[in-house]
Amino acid sequence: MPSFAIEVPGEANPLNEDLLVRTLHSAASSDSHQIQTGTKQLQQWERTDGYYKNLQSAYIDTRLPVELRYLAIIQLKNGIDKYWRKTATNAVSKDDQNAIRSRLIPSCLQESEDGLALQNALVIAKIARFEYPNDWPDALSALVQTLRSQVPPLQLARALLALLHIVKELSTARLQRSRQNLQAATPEIVHVLSTLYTDSVAYWLPRLGGNVDHETAAAMRLSLMAMKVLRRLIITGYEHPNRHEEVVAVWSATQQHLQRFLQQGETEKLALQLAKLHHEMAREHPAAFALLPNSIDLTLAYWGLTKAYGESFGAHGTVQAAVSNAKIGTDGDSDEKSTTEKLALRGLLILRACVKILHSPAQTFKHRSPSDKAEKSQATALIREQLLTPQLVQDMTETLITRFFVFRASDLRDWEAEPEEWEKREEGLGEDWEFSLRSCAEKLFLDLAINYKDLLVQPLLRVFYSVATPECEDVLFKDSVYTAIGLAAPVVFEELDFDAFIRDVLVVEVQKRGPGFNVLRRRVAILLGQWISVRVSERRLVYQIFEFLLGTGDLLNDQVVRVTAGRQLSRVVDDWNTKAEELEPSLGSILTSLMALIDEVELTETKMALLNTISVIVERMEHRIAPFAEKIVGMLPQLWEASGEEHLMKQAILTILARLVNAMKADSVPLHGLVLPIIRGAVVPGSETEPYLLEDALDLWASLIVQMPSPTQEALDLIPLLFPIYDFGSEELRKALEITESYLLLAPAHMLSNLTRLPLFAALASLFAALKNKPEANGMVCNIIELAIRQAHRLGGAAAVEQTASDLVAVGFLGKLLEGLRGSWTAHCTTGPRAVHAPVDGVVETDYLAILARLILGSLEGFSNAILASAPQVPTSQGSGRTSLEETMGWLLQEWFSHLENIGDPGRRKLMALALTRLLDLPQQQRFVLGNLQSLMTMWTDVITELRDPNAEEISTTLEQRRGDSLVYSAQQTGEPHEAAEDAQRRVLMYSDEVHVIGLPGFVTEALGRAVAGQGGMEAFRREWVGNVDVDVLRGFLGLGVM
Repeated sequence: MPSFAIEVPGEANPLNEDLLVRTLHSAASSDSHQIQTGTKQLQQWERTDGYYKNLQSAYIDTRLPVELRYLAIIQLKNGIDKYWRKTATNAVSKDDQNAIRSRLIPSCLQESEDGLALQNALVIAKIARFEYPNDWPDALSALVQTLRSQVPPLQLARALLALLHIVKELSTARLQRSRQNLQAATPEIVHVLSTLYTDSVAYWLPRLGGNVDHETAAAMRLSLMAMKVLRRLIITGYEHPNRHEEVVAVWSATQQHLQRFLQQGETEKLALQLAKLHHEMAREHPAAFALLPNSIDLTLAYWGLTKAYGESFGAHGTVQAAVSNAKIGTDGDSDEKSTTEKLALRGLLILRACVKILHSPAQTFKHRSPSDKAEKSQATALIREQLLTPQLVQDMTETLITRFFVFRASDLRDWEAEPEEWEKREEGLGEDWEFSLRSCAEKLFLDLAINYKDLLVQPLLRVFYSVATPECEDVLFKDSVYTAIGLAAPVVFEELDFDAFIRDVLVVEVQKRGPGFNVLRRRVAILLGQWISVRVSERRLVYQIFEFLLGTGDLLNDQVVRVTAGRQLSRVVDDWNTKAEELEPSLGSILTSLMALIDEVELTETKMALLNTISVIVERMEHRIAPFAEKIVGMLPQLWEASGEEHLMKQAILTILARLVNAMKADSVPLHGLVLPIIRGAVVPGSETEPYLLEDALDLWASLIVQMPSPTQEALDLIPLLFPIYDFGSEELRKALEITESYLLLAPAHMLSNLTRLPLFAALASLFAALKNKPEANGMVCNIIELAIRQAHRLGGAAAVEQTASDLVAVGFLGKLLEGLRGSWTAHCTTGPRAVHAPVDGVVETDYLAILARLILGSLEGFSNAILASAPQVPTSQGSGRTSLEETMGWLLQEWFSHLENIGDPGRRKLMALALTRLLDLPQQQRFVLGNLQSLMTMWTDVITELRDPNAEEISTTLEQRRGDSLVYSAQQTGEPHEAAEDAQRRVLMYSDEVHVIGLPGFVTEALGRAVAGQGGMEAFRREWVGNVDVDVLRGFLGLGVM
């Protein structure tokens, strides 16, 4: 057929079946240009009516090449997820859906190619998930009817394949309704499938033993497929499988068959399906598992099989003999596990499920009715009395330790042949314990140790004491016992003096030289990592052991031993009780060994693990890491370059740099030249690394600015890159705001310069409007504005505050702030059914008012002008427009005073009191400030009383002493010897804060004095204003002695 390349836009190619076939030819060709144009055309047709119906037609046409039909069915399958839902944009039309649906099952039953049949079955399952039973009620019944009929074996197999994938889809659906629909159809399907399964097994089982003919093999495949469907239906299709006769019949048949299948090599796959059914029943339906016929005997049979397999599992004799005896393809050496091993693993999983049934019932059982509770009680009684007897528990524990904790011969050979790969694989097995026999054995042992402590601890300790001597040189057995003691640390720590064991045994054993002692050295590193958080006092000895294990001077410290020690050291150092002074003597040697090991290993994951250990050490050692910082930093550029596209490594490097900067404080200045360009590269908008490194780069940036004693131009040049990050939200926003605040502390003059100030305020203003309902983020924005006002006042006095206020008006920040407060005032004026929800309240409103308070204290004139300029931006019931200062201050003061009682922080209450008192100096104070004199006196009485030292009244002798203010600090305290530069900057700012400098009683006295004088004296003041104050309020205020 001639090649066909599409060169014109999709709109110029109206869709029809012939054109689609030619386009599929292009997309499936070997020519890259044709592939590109054909694929592009298919993508353009995705939203065109008829496209998916024609794809199905192409798939059904057996005259077309297989690869073309394969492409057609794949395109159809991918389109189901995107466009089949009725609510999807450009959804497949109803007529096309009906046409596609009508041809699905017939085309599936007739398909001769296995790969195409599988893809078609997946299409059927996806559509069934959307449409069964409402729009496709016969999806299951049509397939079941095929299974009932006398059809050719191919059609029977295809019906089972489609049914299998439909059951998979419906059983994993998120909607409860989908699972309920499956459960409604389950009994009939199970009845049909169980008959098919038992009949087919009865046909082929007697014929095994010689050469298996084609018909027998086909019947065996039929049994396997039927069991796959049955297994899923029985587990997901019933709430209580044990209450249904058809399930009981299948369960009994599986037990009879399993015993027969284990004797035949040809039935391994079917035996594994039965084992999966037994395990899943124990895990998903614990009560049903225990109550189904002969389940206890079945579990004991699994244990017998597992125990017998354990005889050949672990290596025997010396390490050298085990290694030399290890043959390729034996001792579990092949990539594929043997069937016996897989069955033994299922046995351990079933036993672990049984332990959970008995000892973790809250997490295992779901109670819905009294009968459920009764079944739970019956099930747990059966497990306790007939299965998990003391004899079996002891037998299991002994077998696990002596058989399954012991290394295989092939493990030891792989240790020598591929040490780094082997170590990585062993390290990762703990996460995939359900797929590893040794890891599963460890989990089961820990369950037994925890739940049968009284039964197992003493026998375990007796075995431990028998091998825990330097004289015992049975390395493999000792390794398995130490494995058990490490796992059981939380259980045996009260009975075992582990510190004495470290002093008397481990220190000697790690230094012993002999064949196989590298195995023991690896185990010692793991054992110390397991015990360190449980009970270890001999920390110096532990660090010396790790120092020795990481050294290359001893040949027994092979790569596996050193990498394992490097990994475990992070657990040891990261423990809560680690003291830097105890680790310091070994620090130099340990870091040198770790850095050399990072250079030696090849796997990125191993390098990252070792780098993480250094990172943890840096964090724990704090300033003591300084002598080693240059060495640590020196290895990072090479790791950065070698990592290429491995962003996880780059993230680890950024983390260790951040920890170095935090640990070294001001001594980290020499690192800044290296770090700042890395930060710039990671945070520049649109850079390749930004999506991967932004979060870690922000952490590093924040650490750098916090520890920087004085700003550098390179650090200041990064500031504009902060503003785009404000749009990211979430964790990145929080970190960007923290960095902004740190810059205001580090370089206030630069941040408030014309170059930076307005872009900063504009970015914060656009962010501010969106954060009303996010108190934490809103508080961070308000804190930055508040800090900017304070820094402006400190650097330039009232004039600088006036300029700052003017800029906040210009960018709309103050207008948005007043709009929020106006909305709250309006809401608080409404009650009953017509009550309105306040747009800002609580801590958010406190943050808003704190900004106004700082403006008042910085420049009263600047505040007044800002309020006047911002008021027209605030919508009112009369709309926006020119509003007088008196009008705005009227509602604002009413809201401010009403909010005071909701402020719990004494410092914030005092700040509000200072600002509101400062308003008495406004020229227009008699119109709107003194009109609130009663509220002022109430506030003064509450706040001054709160700030006074309760003991001062008893010992004070002068009026001045009785006017105390506990928030006024007499002298500036000195900082810690090793403190962050930002801590010193914050301390200076705190000791210059009006809240901690001005005594509120004296401030009120002076402000009232000026107000009284402005009203023509005390008599006029009393007549005009004091007469309107409640008598009790006035009496309480006068009792303060401030007037």
